[in-house]
Amino acid sequence: MTILRARWRKATRPMAETRPAAPASRDALMGLACGAGAALIWGIQAVVSRRSVGDGLGPVDVTLLRFLTAAAVLIPFGLMRLKPFPVGRLGWKRSLVLTLFAGAPFSTVLVGGSTFAPALHTAVIAPSLIPVVTALIAYAAYRETSPPARILGLVLIVTGIALVAGQGLIAGASDGAWRGDLLFVLASTMWAIFGILAKRWQADALDITITLSILSLAVLPLLALAVPLKIASAGMGAIALQAIYQGLLVGIASVFLYATANQRLGAARASLFLPLVPAITAVASAILLGEWPSASELIGMAVVMTGMTIAIRA
Repeated sequence: MTILRARWRKATRPMAETRPAAPASRDALMGLACGAGAALIWGIQAVVSRRSVGDGLGPVDVTLLRFLTAAAVLIPFGLMRLKPFPVGRLGWKRSLVLTLFAGAPFSTVLVGGSTFAPALHTAVIAPSLIPVVTALIAYAAYRETSPPARILGLVLIVTGIALVAGQGLIAGASDGAWRGDLLFVLASTMWAIFGILAKRWQADALDITITLSILSLAVLPLLALAVPLKIASAGMGAIALQAIYQGLLVGIASVFLYATANQRLGAARASLFLPLVPAITAVASAILLGEWPSASELIGMAVVMTGMTIAIRA
């Protein structure tokens, strides 16, 4: 009997030891699902922005719909979280600076690029160039150096972007894609500056999302005065698409999903979903817009995705 009891305890001990792993497994699955969801939203964003051109909406119209929708949802949360409202502990000066680089002006530049360049260019150039510009600014301002593996990844990113954008440059003035590519470079620079400042000032991700959406409301009238609005002549379906996708999914849902993935998986693993964005855009733009990538664009996209993966893991 004693021997049987000993064997029973020995046989059941591993089962008891593996039970605590279940919650960790659920956390990992939740993190994977949230990371994939964020990448899916960002991948299709370029297609939705490009669709706005065919629907008769301009960059300012899309920016207006995005921030009006996001602000309407986030203002109640801002009233509860941010003291003083709507800037919180960051204060007015820093909040306004961050809004300049990542709020309505940034959205206008990014969507403006989509009016000239294919959706694939948006997904390849804009997000992938951010770590390159960030590394350059960090070195120029703070003499921060990157490890060799990251430098290799950044070089691959620049090489891939050259392959993607090269077709527009060769086409010259007859093709406006190069104008959109330049706007994507500007958007990447703006976001890189925002990222550096937000990290330096220790801005809370949720708080700054709320603040940017609310403070951008003050910028919208200035943009509307500078660029004539086309929203009055657009259909309700086109308006609803941009308001829901840009305002709710991109402006709120993607931020929440990526933050959750970052919490469940860690920053390094969560960032591995970013290289998926160009691939999702390539498939979505071909199916939904009929914009089939050329051979050089496909090769460039693959090089960029490889470079992003190497740079992230370095």
